[in-house]
Amino acid sequence: MKFSNLKYLVAYLIPVTGFMAVLMSGYWTWATVIFAFFIIPAAEFFVSRSTKNLSDIEEAERLSNSFFDLLLYANLPLLYALIGFYFYSLANGSFETYEQVGMMLSVGIVLGAGINVAHELGHKNGLLEQTIAKLILLPNLYMHFIIEHNRGHHVNIATPEDPATSRKGEMLYMFWLRSSVFSYISAWRLEAKRLRRVNKSVFSFSNEMVVFQLIQIFYLSLVFVFFGFKIMLCAIGIAVVGFLLLETINYIEHYGLVRSKLPNGRYERVDMRHSWNSNHELGRIVLYELTRHSDHHFKANRKYQVLRHHDESPQLPLGYPGSMLLSFIPPLWFYIMNKKLSEI
Repeated sequence: MKFSNLKYLVAYLIPVTGFMAVLMSGYWTWATVIFAFFIIPAAEFFVSRSTKNLSDIEEAERLSNSFFDLLLYANLPLLYALIGFYFYSLANGSFETYEQVGMMLSVGIVLGAGINVAHELGHKNGLLEQTIAKLILLPNLYMHFIIEHNRGHHVNIATPEDPATSRKGEMLYMFWLRSSVFSYISAWRLEAKRLRRVNKSVFSFSNEMVVFQLIQIFYLSLVFVFFGFKIMLCAIGIAVVGFLLLETINYIEHYGLVRSKLPNGRYERVDMRHSWNSNHELGRIVLYELTRHSDHHFKANRKYQVLRHHDESPQLPLGYPGSMLLSFIPPLWFYIMNKKLSEI
């Protein structure tokens, strides 16, 4: 094991701050919010960017090292332990409103970061990886993501057909609504199309979307039975925070980038120009190299630990956490990013 590989343990600071938020009172309940959206963006001003790619030998070593897979798998028990701890603490404690809001945001951010892990594992074909991905998506109430992202977004990226691609001049808050609603509808359509192809009924347990809805209802029902109605609402609250964090990442990843339509009516092939990237080291580590997003779309099954930088990929002015923060202020985001779009 190379010492440099241990840097990915930094990603666990996200769930660690989530536990701190629930365990401690007062302003500590905002620990994950402060870490993700203030400490990381500030630190990235002082942490170097790296465009270096691994050599063939280094890639082979990383691909053969199960450490990188175990790092992802371990997120599952951590996530469920945090959720259980959060529900138990709310049910048995007394908190001020600002503490409840802080905890909900902190735990929700951990759930949203978990979607990134589910995203990585959801691109793998193994039963273990697929199962862990779906279990991580469950408390986010976003199980349909595994269908729409793999069969929809990766096909339609940077086109009007893709609800997860933000348009130039589109505000983040409008994108949240459009992407979350139409991605859900798209998942139903994609699953119906798959079932018609194999002559199976859309209204059956062969339909994963039907199964996903039942599982999510069962999860919320369990929370209601064991913790009550108020905690069930909190379960929905952390899920909303989690999937809106995902949609914010979607927003910055492809903002304003468009694939040209060819004379034959098809779109040009997806290439390195159709995703925004960032080589800020800290954001790369915390997000399991998600910020090298162009290479992910170029080869979706390439594992996170060997994703590559490409010179032709458009680069964000800030790391992903800083860019997400910037997107919360639409006029400032448009001022900076529309100028960068004009330079491409």
